[in-house]
Amino acid sequence: MGLPRFEYHEPDSVAEACRTLSALNGEAVLLSGGTDMLVKMKSREIRPRHIVSLLEIQGMDQIDFSGKNISIGACCTASRISGSSKIRTIFPALAAAAGQIGSPAVRNLGTIGGNAVTASPAADLPPALIAYGANVRLRREGRERALPLEQFFKGPGTTHIKHDEILVDFSLEHPPAGSAAEFFKIGHRRALQCSTVNGACYIFINPNSDEIEDARIVLGAVGPTVVRAFSAEKVLIGQKPASALFHRAGEAAASECSPIDDLRGSAGYRRDMIRVLTSRALLEASKKIGNGSVRK
Repeated sequence: MGLPRFEYHEPDSVAEACRTLSALNGEAVLLSGGTDMLVKMKSREIRPRHIVSLLEIQGMDQIDFSGKNISIGACCTASRISGSSKIRTIFPALAAAAGQIGSPAVRNLGTIGGNAVTASPAADLPPALIAYGANVRLRREGRERALPLEQFFKGPGTTHIKHDEILVDFSLEHPPAGSAAEFFKIGHRRALQCSTVNGACYIFINPNSDEIEDARIVLGAVGPTVVRAFSAEKVLIGQKPASALFHRAGEAAASECSPIDDLRGSAGYRRDMIRVLTSRALLEASKKIGNGSVRK
């Protein structure tokens, strides 16, 4: 089945794109990679009258390391993120998440902005981005705002972005020395798999006390949006790394999930996997920091 008829707009700047969105008054959708949107258009799930492409806007597909924070343009593809040596060094959990999205063809087209805006509970990039404390920058005609990515999602397929706003980029601070993060994912196939569960764990260990001073545990595909496991984080704060501690944190993370039964797995299976994989990811992150051996 072909695509429904639409009018195509190709602005060459963010300002022009914002003016176009404002003039179209909610009757347009934005195109970056199109891996999700085009499928929905072919199935007639959506029938937009106008498509506003972001593909000709200079810089929106780039990663900028020049400022205090690292900026990743919303049109940056998953393959560019996973293939960046600097991202692999500074944000290895994000590179790992990007490298496990779909197939090579999907990674070559699919963008970081699209992965967030579609607001799938099983999307791979949001857990890693939130674990690193990412913020998003939203632009509309005459106005700009920023908010933490973890506050961006409302529910399955819905976000707090307004109809005349554009997600321009993601901003991430350099992780401090003494910190590390891990991404995990389980699906039923090695390619084109939709996550049964996924998640990311970040910890910072104070080098003077050898205690965990900061932690973020973010889980996907186990709730209507990504889940920040705050009770699991509280288990870790102020404690020294230990296998038993990470096991307790995994138990706490599993208790915060509200998964469903579907074709990819049962709710019980998902909880079990969160329990095991959270504990394992915390252990691996702790080993990367290298503040001595991890106690049993």
